[in-house]
Amino acid sequence: MVFLLEFNYDSSNLSSIRMGTGDLAKYPFLNEAGEYLRGSGFGWEELGRQDMRVVVDMAAERIEVEVGGSVYEKLDKYEIEILMFVVSIIMVKSIGLESVFKKFALAEARRAEKFLTEDLRRHSETQKRSLFAKIFDDLFKLKIDIARDGRLFKVSVADYLSRSSHFHEQEWKLINRLVDGGYVYLDADETVRLVRNELSVLIYDKVKAMTLPTLPPTIKARTDELRSKLAPRYESRVTVITNYPPCVKHALEVMGKGENLPHSARVMLATYMLAISKPIDEIVRMYENAPDFNEKITRYQVEHLAGMKGSRTKYSVPSCNKLRNENLCFATADCNGIVNPVQFGRRRK
Repeated sequence: MVFLLEFNYDSSNLSSIRMGTGDLAKYPFLNEAGEYLRGSGFGWEELGRQDMRVVVDMAAERIEVEVGGSVYEKLDKYEIEILMFVVSIIMVKSIGLESVFKKFALAEARRAEKFLTEDLRRHSETQKRSLFAKIFDDLFKLKIDIARDGRLFKVSVADYLSRSSHFHEQEWKLINRLVDGGYVYLDADETVRLVRNELSVLIYDKVKAMTLPTLPPTIKARTDELRSKLAPRYESRVTVITNYPPCVKHALEVMGKGENLPHSARVMLATYMLAISKPIDEIVRMYENAPDFNEKITRYQVEHLAGMKGSRTKYSVPSCNKLRNENLCFATADCNGIVNPVQFGRRRK
């Protein structure tokens, strides 16, 4: 039986450029990966073979690493990588936890981002154009060209603004970019960063849309084991919202849904909680639902903001004016007269 899990994207305008087998290992979400499986005659029944146990174990390891907030760094032969990716999404779908879906999708997007950045730095101009045609243009309708010196890339101002509007860091504001002739110029890291969110959404949507037949025993046993391990941490985690200012409530609600929160909003949330004397452990737990949560990194960052690490400088809560400038203000009538979130709810004389 030909493999049933197809990742069908709109192929009406697909480029004639074909990706090499090495590219399929790094970008297994591409159509060509599914075509490879179909062409090899690999079917659902083959997933239950005994020799698939190694791939299933590797897929389980990949999921644990990525749900833990890290990027799975290993890169195997392209046949193994394609199979491992397919088995991974089968297992993630079977686990059935929304937070796991989102963490896995973001981690896979960050993994592809890493490979794409490396490829754009070292490939020839022809190879770079192939990546642009196959990934940026075909999947995301984002047209990118190579600047004259070959080191920078350019994207139209309209395409740049439609994507960078989701970023709150100052360096992404158009006024801080190199703009010429209707194009914004970016380095390899910045170019790939533009599509991380779209790639994460693409993988997430494909996992959510899957319909699975009965799992082969090999995969079901490993999936059940993995779910029992992850469920206590990610099942029905809801943050209790108390009488916090609207900006803090919004941040907690976004986090409670397992969605990504901008860096500046995370700083605001942590500094506010520190200002009202919440324990470090409790603050760290507030970030657990974030798709990219990594406990070690989060703890260090919170302790750094508290003045316990790094420069030993305790950071203040951003002012309401600064939050407005960064689109992080969700003021209500109850905010009237305050200039900083820590003043919210205090009885004024």
